[in-house]
Amino acid sequence: MSDRLAEMAELLKLLGDRTRLAILGLLQEKELCVGDIVDLLGTSQPNASQHLRRLKSAGLVKETKRGQWVFYSLNLDEFPDLRVFLSQLPGRKERLRSLSGLPERG
Repeated sequence: MSDRLAEMAELLKLLGDRTRLAILGLLQEKELCVGDIVDLLGTSQPNASQHLRRLKSAGLVKETKRGQWVFYSLNLDEFPDLRVFLSQLPGRKERLRSLSGLPERG
């Protein structure tokens, strides 16, 4: 019981960061590379990469390499209830509309 409680506490701490929540919200709609995330969130590449690394380490995000690009997508197989929570995040559709202006990667 205490191991499961510790895991849940760590997950909630991970989700307590605004940037990580924004990344997860964006990845609900479309797989993205770091460059797309940087553009959409207005953050730096090292900052986005650090957050993606933590999300990947927790098992919430997976990566796929295509040529020189690495694309990130949600991996919620072990966290099915999280999908409902993430669907309530504000503003992700508006941000993703701006993707049409981004260059094609991959």
